[in-house]
Amino acid sequence: MTVAGIDYTLIDTPEGLENFYHQCEGIQWMGFDTEFIGEKRYQTLLCLIQISTRDGYFLLDPITVTDLTPFLKLLQDPDIVKITHAGDNDYRLLYRAYGMIPANVFDTQVAAAFCGHRYPTSFAKLVEAEVGEKVGKGYAVTDWSKRPMSEKQIKYALTDVLYLRELYDTITGKLKANGRLEWALEECALMTEEDYYYRDPNHELLNSNIARSSRTQERVFLLRLFEWRRAQAEKRNYSKEMILSSKIIGQLVRGVRGGKQSMQENRRLPGKTVSRYGDLFVEMYQEPPTPEELKIVKSIQRSSQDDEEDDMIVELLYLLMKYRANEADISHALVMPRNAIRRMKQDETVRKSILGSGWRRELLGEDFVEWLKNFDNLQLRIEGGKISLTH
Repeated sequence: MTVAGIDYTLIDTPEGLENFYHQCEGIQWMGFDTEFIGEKRYQTLLCLIQISTRDGYFLLDPITVTDLTPFLKLLQDPDIVKITHAGDNDYRLLYRAYGMIPANVFDTQVAAAFCGHRYPTSFAKLVEAEVGEKVGKGYAVTDWSKRPMSEKQIKYALTDVLYLRELYDTITGKLKANGRLEWALEECALMTEEDYYYRDPNHELLNSNIARSSRTQERVFLLRLFEWRRAQAEKRNYSKEMILSSKIIGQLVRGVRGGKQSMQENRRLPGKTVSRYGDLFVEMYQEPPTPEELKIVKSIQRSSQDDEEDDMIVELLYLLMKYRANEADISHALVMPRNAIRRMKQDETVRKSILGSGWRRELLGEDFVEWLKNFDNLQLRIEGGKISLTH
């Protein structure tokens, strides 16, 4: 088949996928991308897999071919380099759906951050910068579950794998020249570890500003509310926002302590929501906490008067990280997001995962690592026009 001058093979039968798998025997690389629908759903629907190899371009239809085992085997083959752009989204989707953990991956978005590109950067911008081609992205939002697909959909889908091998070659060449290839491969290899895909089931609560400023009983209610919303979304295969909008959760936490009538009188709470779930929310609020719930909510650090000084130290460390990253021509956003330093202060596990023995530690230096290890005892001093951190 041909669309817009691009020859491709459509894989829409189990036999076609099995033939493709055997055709890939001995290949050294494979580029791929996915199209999916996540809006208004709890379980993301995988709609299309685009693939490029030495033998050409392929479109695998997971709606008609429900058993993807042969394709997943290729992703797990350590002898095949898998080339993606922002592939963590694709791998997370496949991990949630099939428990699949890839091997031998190279992500162009991650790798490009080690040779002067911003992180994250779009596929279109990277292709234009490295290959010199302009990629139209006007068909990003479309119904990928619709069959048959239009020629515009197919052209758009194929474009996402058309330049992956060329990007791999140009970026790898630059990384070899600047001595950063090992660092880039180390970062990409994180996607081959199961820990990369773990997400704390209580992540919504632990990252909630509402929880940090609430009392214990409100925190327990919030914990239960998040779990109830997730369970309802999973049961009905709706998005969590369709079950309960995040915009009203703060109002619920403040209103539930006054009972159902208080919630009914709150003009910022939808009347239908209160009528339908008000009694349940009050029951969730009033039920005594379990030891397990108390352990979870007590792990949340309450705001304190020390936060202002901590904020200055965090900001100073963040600026120092940016300086050292810019010196090395590596995107600072890949090195460490702004909130990572505070998270490392609060959680030793996070600190170890970010500053183990890898490239970040080498880039930032042992002094930076020591400051993070002793964050609670750090003191900021300004003397004689010089800024110093001591512990």
